[in-house]
Amino acid sequence: MIKALRSLGSRGIDTIWRGGAMARFFWMVLMSSGISFRRFRLTIREIYFAGVMSLVIIMVSGLFVGMVLGLQGFETLQKYGAQETMGVLVALSLVRELGPVVSALLFASRAGSAITAEIGLMKATEQLKAMDMMAIDPIARVVAPRFWAGVISMPLLAALFSAMGIFGGYIVGVALIDIDPGVFWSNMQAAVDFRYDVLNGFVKSFVFGVAVSIIATFEGFDADPTAEGVSRATTRTVVTAALTVLLLDLILTAFMLRGIH
Repeated sequence: MIKALRSLGSRGIDTIWRGGAMARFFWMVLMSSGISFRRFRLTIREIYFAGVMSLVIIMVSGLFVGMVLGLQGFETLQKYGAQETMGVLVALSLVRELGPVVSALLFASRAGSAITAEIGLMKATEQLKAMDMMAIDPIARVVAPRFWAGVISMPLLAALFSAMGIFGGYIVGVALIDIDPGVFWSNMQAAVDFRYDVLNGFVKSFVFGVAVSIIATFEGFDADPTAEGVSRATTRTVVTAALTVLLLDLILTAFMLRGIH
């Protein structure tokens, strides 16, 4: 019993310590971000790596999620004679919730893990130490461009995910189930509010982008300089980012629904 409590306390202290170290690291990234905007070419290259290279999985996943939502939603709405509102169900589900959350989870799995592995390997091969010796700040040169690339890419990827999902719902509703396309789009446009739906979804995706990007860069920068250490850091990135996204989604949704009411 004592051994279990000691182990639990040790893990709790380690978690608190890592949280403080990550907060300090976040502050250092923000203070070193000037080079990311003065030499925006560095950030553009990382946007291509983190955002453009994630387009295929984001768009294909969004299409399939929208089609599944359309099929499931039609099955439920048909029982109440409201199948014409299927477009509303698909659009609100994607814009408010599934678009930002699923995009963030996919982004953490694909781009976040790659960022962690890349920075971790640079640490393992002593490239970061070499930059220090040449009076180059590795946080400004390596970390900040990757952080801002994730922050910029995440809202755009979430918007594309939602757009492809709505298109998938349109394919199911209009092409397969034969709902009138005018009814599909008019009901959707009447129900989706820019401020409470679209803007709230954008805020969620932006916050998720900040969280996933700082977790990915911190885990890579803090990784043990070995192959096993980089592997563990990559795993921690995916797990920590997924749990953080879901927790932030709960908190943001509670505040946004409170603001609506």
